[in-house]
Amino acid sequence: MAQGVVVITEQRDGAFRKVSFEAVSEGRRIADGLGAAVTAVVLGSGVEDFAGELEKYGPDKILVADDAALADYTTDAYSNVLADLVGSVDPAVILIGATIQGKDLSARLAARLDAGLAMDCTAVQLADGKLTCTRPMFGGKIFADVQIEGDMQFIAIRPNVMEIAETAKACVIENPAVQVGELKTTIVEKNIDAGEKIELTEADIVVSGGRGTGGNFEVIDQLAEALGGAVGASRSAVDEGWRPHSDQVGQTGKVVSPVLYVACGISGAIQHLAGMSTSKYIVAINKDPEAPIFSKADLGVVGDLFDVVPAITEEVKKIEG
Repeated sequence: MAQGVVVITEQRDGAFRKVSFEAVSEGRRIADGLGAAVTAVVLGSGVEDFAGELEKYGPDKILVADDAALADYTTDAYSNVLADLVGSVDPAVILIGATIQGKDLSARLAARLDAGLAMDCTAVQLADGKLTCTRPMFGGKIFADVQIEGDMQFIAIRPNVMEIAETAKACVIENPAVQVGELKTTIVEKNIDAGEKIELTEADIVVSGGRGTGGNFEVIDQLAEALGGAVGASRSAVDEGWRPHSDQVGQTGKVVSPVLYVACGISGAIQHLAGMSTSKYIVAINKDPEAPIFSKADLGVVGDLFDVVPAITEEVKKIEG
């Protein structure tokens, strides 16, 4: 009988993604409610050196799949290895971050394991031994509570939503044999943005600009830097070529859930709201008092962003000393 919780972590260049700590913490909470154990899985090349960082978040066991073939993410290599590892554990619940990689991998792996999948979940409730997942649907217009049928339940959690909790627990680290299997794809080239940049989906603060910037994102960049946050953009700003697609927030871009989201010169089209509506606090700055973004904002400022944003930046700098 399926039992226990497996958490599939994600790392990049020798460092865990923040959502991995969120997933392990959530896995511990669910496992405690079920009276079960948590197994965290780490994949990559050279990952054995830092896999132990997960211990403080409460796994009972860490499986380290360390192989040169896993240095770069490919769907077939990762799904082949995980199908074997997860199959050997036979868990009742599998957790993974709903990142770009996580969404791709969870769909392939759920099909391989014949497991039901709830994608992009913002909450997981346990009652009477049953899990209920809350997830946005129809572009974030509604939130649905869903239950997964079957012995194995696959849950992909939205980054920056679940609480990270440190739990002291004895942990065993194992290095199982890696069965990469037949690979039909290979990485031939990687193009990575130069310079250090806060990952948009994991940032606690996001400052986004829209058409109202007129393409001048200097004040947006300055406020984001002062706040220690990431810079986002609306689809219109990306379509105009003012920002790269990697900065786009919305239904056809990235979904973010920061503690603070500052929307500057963004009208608030439903496609954009779908990508940031789960932010804890939303501040909107727009010249148009009828802009739809104000209906979602906790705080709205009617004014020219080129007057308002620099003033906020100066105040933040004063507070920061």
